[in-house]
Amino acid sequence: MSRPWTSDLGDGTYRNPVLNSDWSDPDVVRVGDDYHLTASSFGRSPGLPLLHSRDLVNWTLAGHALDRLEPAADFAAPRHDRGVWAPSLRHHGGRFWIFWGDPDHGVQQINAPDITGPWTAPHLLKAGRGLIDACPLWDEETGDAYLVHGWAKSRSGIKNRLTGHRMSPDGRGLLDEGRTVVDADRIPGWFTLEGPKLYRRDGYFWIFAPAGGVETGWQGAFRSRNFFGPYEERVVLAQGRTDVNGPHQGGWVRTPAGEDWFLHFQARGAYGRVVHLQPMRWDAGGWPVIGDAGEPVSRHTKPAAPAQPTAAPAVDDDFPGGRPGEQWQWTANPQPGWTVPHAGDGLRLTCVRTADEHDLRLLPNVLVQRLPAEEFDVEVDLALDSGEPGAKAGLAVLGDAFSWIGLAVAADGTPRLVHRFAEGVAAHERDAAGSRASPDGRARLRIEVTAGARCRFFTDTGEGFRPSGQVFAATPWRWVGALLGLFATAPAGTGRAGSARFSTFRTTGPHPPQTYTPTDPSRPDRPTEKSRR
Repeated sequence: MSRPWTSDLGDGTYRNPVLNSDWSDPDVVRVGDDYHLTASSFGRSPGLPLLHSRDLVNWTLAGHALDRLEPAADFAAPRHDRGVWAPSLRHHGGRFWIFWGDPDHGVQQINAPDITGPWTAPHLLKAGRGLIDACPLWDEETGDAYLVHGWAKSRSGIKNRLTGHRMSPDGRGLLDEGRTVVDADRIPGWFTLEGPKLYRRDGYFWIFAPAGGVETGWQGAFRSRNFFGPYEERVVLAQGRTDVNGPHQGGWVRTPAGEDWFLHFQARGAYGRVVHLQPMRWDAGGWPVIGDAGEPVSRHTKPAAPAQPTAAPAVDDDFPGGRPGEQWQWTANPQPGWTVPHAGDGLRLTCVRTADEHDLRLLPNVLVQRLPAEEFDVEVDLALDSGEPGAKAGLAVLGDAFSWIGLAVAADGTPRLVHRFAEGVAAHERDAAGSRASPDGRARLRIEVTAGARCRFFTDTGEGFRPSGQVFAATPWRWVGALLGLFATAPAGTGRAGSARFSTFRTTGPHPPQTYTPTDPSRPDRPTEKSRR
């Protein structure tokens, strides 16, 4: 297997993005020689992913800080536009801290003595609707603590402003009613100011915050001698002449060697919000200069650090001990009985009975992970152990529209190979190709993803892969990129409906351009264009 994406070019340079998957709204902190990163996880569980690096280029996924979303009843069903928005990760007083805004409940906080935990239960620091993008600051010089957050107009009717509070040093209470520290309605040309990150440097309070919208905006910096302002502002990173649209929302970090770097995201449709690493310096006036004179870099010398092995967050999985790896999340808080415990390798999913089996977007029991690259193949072995008519299991590309391929039990109790899809405006899936028999209830499933998140589906029951259906263009959710998913369901009813066994989940790619002839029954024509890396 070859990695779908490697940012480290092996010659002392790297290419962007350094994380070519949907690690939305990243924030980063350094403790000693280690860098830690977290990102938005919205309504998926577990939440608050924790990534680790020693050089800001090679990253691995270490786990998650949030086992379940609270209040639990609100996340019993998929909520892709709710939950954990734009967390901030900090280290203070010998503890790691994560603050985030849940747009429907308020500002939450958890902390732990070590990045691996144990993490405290979520503490609601400030209740209210529309409170998002929260970030704390402990002023090491004075001992004072502060909090800044943004606003979601969809919940509060307020946007384009940042609110600041004095905070108790234990991070559990606010000491005032809060004041507007930046009102971007008063700044000509600025709109949708959000995602603030709060720092201290050279006697200034600094707020790094993007504006202008995730697709088309820019990264701003604000500074003031007083936390409550007034603040000066400057655009410090914008698309300019590059193809990196809306460089947006991230975190500043300083290396042990004294170098400054900035991590931010770029919104890329179905691929989600991928993460870029930009060099950063300070000009003669004391303002940050990010990238190449304020424009994103595509390739650059790596940060000064001891040589590190090439790494990327895990994608493949043999499901050792019957458990999914850290890269997997459920589309809602999980319930007992969704998986079948066993000691061997491979994942056994219960065919969960549901009245919503016609629409994967409504199901909480879909196990998902991010698209790992722009172009890749993904394969998995599936066996369906069920005689329940209507029971089904498969491999999906899931977003506002979805498509999946897998096995379903026909009315006569025999397994069939099926391929189904639903458009974004459809409330019910329908066939994407004709079904055919699967003699032993087993199949190898494949999805080939090419530039533009165009997906081709294939099945193999022992005679080689055969194509199925038309090209499907993956689509994002409202705030989330498209996801790869594994699922098993059955029609509503009573009693056990069997289970599905998934094994040997593998990705490969990217691939050199190839042309397939229509006379080759095992490979359809597919686009041969390759995107720029």
